[in-house]
Amino acid sequence: MISRRMILSGTVALAASAAIPRAFAQAPAGPFKLDPLPYPNSKNEPHIDAMTMELHHDKHHAAYVRNLNEALAQHDDLSKMALPDLLENLSKVPAPIRTAIQDNGGGHANHTMFWQIMGGAGGQPTGELQAAIDRDLGGFETFRRDFDIAGEKQFGSGWVFVTVDRAGKLGIVATPNQDTPLMEGKRVLMGNDVWEHAYYLKYQNRRPEYLKAWWNVLDWNRIGERYAAAKAGRLTV
Repeated sequence: MISRRMILSGTVALAASAAIPRAFAQAPAGPFKLDPLPYPNSKNEPHIDAMTMELHHDKHHAAYVRNLNEALAQHDDLSKMALPDLLENLSKVPAPIRTAIQDNGGGHANHTMFWQIMGGAGGQPTGELQAAIDRDLGGFETFRRDFDIAGEKQFGSGWVFVTVDRAGKLGIVATPNQDTPLMEGKRVLMGNDVWEHAYYLKYQNRRPEYLKAWWNVLDWNRIGERYAAAKAGRLTV
């Protein structure tokens, strides 16, 4: 687990490197790239502070992409695979780099999804997604309660996800570290990061408070688009 000292030292390092253009941090060499955030770092204030967003994206996510590319540097065949295919076929990845691909490939996939579904004003889903939540997860309030409980109970670092299959059926699952349902051939509708680096600057050890606040920054239009794409077999990460 990441300690408060590690997070704060990372924040100091980030401040010290403020003169380095952000584009530099977003362009690790290799087949996988770090896209810029689709909104300003301050977009999710006051629920997620701008410093956490900058540190989380420009340092933590960038490191996953860099490490993933480094692990693949001598494996041209694997470098040509799409990320979901790579993660779904970890058993075929050479043992010396398998853990690096699992951890960093999962980290890249999870965070790519994470940025996409935030930047909104919260609220509730509508249309087909609302109907699916009512059908599979007991309605929005029950779904929200069960999702947060799964996030609270995840021991140490990890994620809590909503998965969706080709038939559009939803489920809730929590995973350790950077493991992702993509590794089991499932698709991810949405998910929340419960690593301490996602919330410690603002919430310290108050993970339940962070989980509750996170719902205020969700973009349900974007999540609804992901649901439609998953049903059509077009959703990647």
